[in-house]
Amino acid sequence: MRLTPDQRRSLDDGLSSRSIALDPAGYVLIRIDSEAGELVVEHYGNAINDQGLATDPDTGEVLACRGGGPRQPLAVYRGATAKVVGIALTEGPGPCPISRLDHALYIGRELQRAEHCLVTGEVYIQD
Repeated sequence: MRLTPDQRRSLDDGLSSRSIALDPAGYVLIRIDSEAGELVVEHYGNAINDQGLATDPDTGEVLACRGGGPRQPLAVYRGATAKVVGIALTEGPGPCPISRLDHALYIGRELQRAEHCLVTGEVYIQD
């Protein structure tokens, strides 16, 4: 059965609202550097508390999704394509910043979206 665009979006929205387990290896923020023509991925560490919430590994405070204080990334990855950045994330030097397969799939999907926006000039907002 072929899905309409609205059905596809509804399916994805439903999957996005499911409960997920956070990656103990940390989280990433993805953005576009239009001037350099690159995708930028910043990897941040976190700890997971007993409630399953991401916390600052130094202070134990729950990390806010918005409005939290500035944190320094553990690593920054840059590249012209999703594949370049994906390979740097998974095959680069140092510890892999991804420890969960669902997190790896999410990052790959977001990198593809970001690359599309870089090429087309559309605004990229990480999901």
